[in-house]
Amino acid sequence: MIVAGALQKRVKAYGGWRSVKQTALKGLSLWLLKNLVVLLEREANDIEDQFTPINGPAKLERAFVVETFPQSEEFSQLRLTSDGTYASLIITDLHGENILTVPAFNDIIELDRQVKKITTGNTFENLCAKTKGRCMSNAILDIINYNATEIVSSNITYPMNNNMFLGSSIGGVELKPDSSEISSAKAVRLFYFLDEEKTKENSYWLDGFLKLLSNYTERKTVHVSYFTSLSRQNEFEINSDSVIPLFSATYALAINISVLSCLRLDCVRTKVWVALFGVLSAGMAVLASFGLLLFCGMPFAMTVASAPFLILGVGVDDMFIMISCWQKTEVHKAVEVRLAETYKEAGVSITITTLTDVLAFYIGLLTPFHSVQSFCMYTSTALLFCYIFNIIFFGACLALNGRREKGNRHWLTCMKVPEASGDAIACCVGGAYDRNTRKEFEMPMDSFFKNYYGPFLTRVWVKVLVCLIYAGYLAVGIYGCFQIQEGLDLKHLAVDGSYVGDYYDKEDEFFSDFGPNVMLVIKDEHFQYWNPTVRESLDLCLENFQNLTLADSDLPPISWLHVYVQYGMNSGFDVDNETQFKSHLTAFLNYSGFSQDVNFTNNQIQASRMFVQSVNIRTAIDEKNMLNAFRETAVECGKLQTPIDLIVYHPAFIYFDQYAVIISNTIQNLVVATCAMLVISLLLIPNPLCSLWVTFSIASVIVGVAGFMALWDVSLDSVSMINLVICIGFSVDFSAHISYAFVSSEKTSVNEKATDAITKLGYPIVQGAVSTIAGVVVLAAAKSYIFRTFFKIMFLVILFGAVHGIVFIPVFLTFLGTCSNSRVKNKQYSDTNKPQRTVPVMDHAMKVWCTDPDCPSL
Repeated sequence: MIVAGALQKRVKAYGGWRSVKQTALKGLSLWLLKNLVVLLEREANDIEDQFTPINGPAKLERAFVVETFPQSEEFSQLRLTSDGTYASLIITDLHGENILTVPAFNDIIELDRQVKKITTGNTFENLCAKTKGRCMSNAILDIINYNATEIVSSNITYPMNNNMFLGSSIGGVELKPDSSEISSAKAVRLFYFLDEEKTKENSYWLDGFLKLLSNYTERKTVHVSYFTSLSRQNEFEINSDSVIPLFSATYALAINISVLSCLRLDCVRTKVWVALFGVLSAGMAVLASFGLLLFCGMPFAMTVASAPFLILGVGVDDMFIMISCWQKTEVHKAVEVRLAETYKEAGVSITITTLTDVLAFYIGLLTPFHSVQSFCMYTSTALLFCYIFNIIFFGACLALNGRREKGNRHWLTCMKVPEASGDAIACCVGGAYDRNTRKEFEMPMDSFFKNYYGPFLTRVWVKVLVCLIYAGYLAVGIYGCFQIQEGLDLKHLAVDGSYVGDYYDKEDEFFSDFGPNVMLVIKDEHFQYWNPTVRESLDLCLENFQNLTLADSDLPPISWLHVYVQYGMNSGFDVDNETQFKSHLTAFLNYSGFSQDVNFTNNQIQASRMFVQSVNIRTAIDEKNMLNAFRETAVECGKLQTPIDLIVYHPAFIYFDQYAVIISNTIQNLVVATCAMLVISLLLIPNPLCSLWVTFSIASVIVGVAGFMALWDVSLDSVSMINLVICIGFSVDFSAHISYAFVSSEKTSVNEKATDAITKLGYPIVQGAVSTIAGVVVLAAAKSYIFRTFFKIMFLVILFGAVHGIVFIPVFLTFLGTCSNSRVKNKQYSDTNKPQRTVPVMDHAMKVWCTDPDCPSL
């Protein structure tokens, strides 16, 4: 009633509808619109929240810094606890030459003037971050007094010029021989910081900045790259829009592949409608599961947008298994009996794969990344719904199609047609079947696997060749694992061709000589700054930081204490005396500009901070090494003769924290999920040794995917971690199907059992692999790194999983004859108890006694 009432209100809002048909159509449209609104409300696309570790160390460190050092009215870029609110320009010479020329700076000064003239209800002057009542300016423009001609005559030193740090303002610098003076530079960067408290007004001004620069016409001398503090987030949020047009292409492709692979020239036996409803079943599973989770308030991360492509492939895969088993039942049996036999053969296989896939994704909820958790929750729930819809809805469609076949009715008109004799093909006759087996004629691909591929694969020399190929595959995979890179480059969160990518490229090219200026925070409120021995320990600690490879040993730390000690010596008071140290401290802090670096409350120094400049942070590995080195040094400072309770912090560390957990959590998820897969396999596959082969297949596919993804320029990050979780489930799928078919085969020799398993499931595995790859192949055309990465790893997972299923695992299983024992015993037992026949349903799990001639049997 609530829904009806809501719809009624919507109808009135839109002015009513003229016909029943229009009512139904618009009602569906409104329902979709309503769900879209709910989805938009549940979107969780905050980059920090989704792609950084939950409760990462840097977030705890930031909370301490924010609480201990409240934001001052006097703005300082160095002391920001976040990225700040700003706009930025990187300006380079059009020909890649020296930017420090008069014509170039004429353009730079003009561009600076245009930026400061932007008016969006407020001027830059009203919104800018201020120090001593004046807007923060750019050091390079202050040096030349906004006069372009002075850029030639000014002797600018680098990286320090009159106590101003220029490492983040001038890039691509070349110095004069044996001097710190700049001879040439390739880039200049300008910043325009805004007051963070004016959030709404700032967003309008930044939008005006982007509008100005997007319409900016390149001048004769310079090229401009631009960026704002909101750009990365804005570009990330439009990422999912780039794949929306691909959904229709994916479903059209899946429908075509499904129909073509199930199409037969026999107008009765063809499975066109079944294939269509199989794809529809997967689509309904996505809608039902997503609708349920959205209704329950589950956040919808952008990474979830790739889940429907995956679910479609999985659902179609299970459909092919069920159709294959249906086609192997006798056509004259009752529909109920045929469906029972289909479920008996296909039920265990799709149950195993669903359980393993769902469990793998639920294990992914253990990861400390919200983007991974959201994806795993939506995908695992969708897989459960997919399984339910396949068992109930698709099974019902299969039964209805069976009744049509039983009545020998045409697939399109449902009119009865004459029964075909033999394998004759005509448009007005149908219902042909093999008179000897009383089953449908084998599909050409089934005949290929039975008569050609299976016997070929079980030859001795082919087995040896397969083992050699596998050894090569494993060697390349292991080599690739050692080449894998860690971390998510933030520029990859923007779509291809975005101005964000251009800015980051210029930043990497020209401004990588200097990295973050890292904050060293002394937390100990009992730290005796006036004690000479304690200060010696602190000096030793700072020296250890400066001696790090990725720290600048030439630039001294920015230390209020060093300046204060010098100030005390010049002023004639004793800094070694606690009373005198504290009595002069407040005046010094206000005079020197260090007031934001010391929390001096109730005549007690609660905490203080200093800064060390990092250098040469060019790659993700450098970021990881720098973070680890600084944190390890901080720990070492706590082990000095006079321990120093120290933390290190910089806003970039929030994102660097992913390096600390990505490998350990990935390994944890893989190990836990693999063990869970082993337990499920042991429960449902009636042979422990063959279950171990399934587990072996998981490990093998994981090694291959991880190795080859590294060679395909895919890093290990929260995005690829999702796909490695997928890898666990999908690597089980193919090997579990084949292993179960091998164990359940009635053949006696291992070669015959392998051939029988391949005959039963070779074509469905190929169908499933092709359909799943088809489900994600359109993502290769996406303009987003996230979705292209999803395609790359899914392609590797499905390719390697299918090769394991129809090449490696069948050969390896032939080396273990013990996998057939349980079935042979069951068959012998059954033969000695006729006319009653023991029917293994779900194999060793239970037995059903049946005297009906049509009773399903193996």
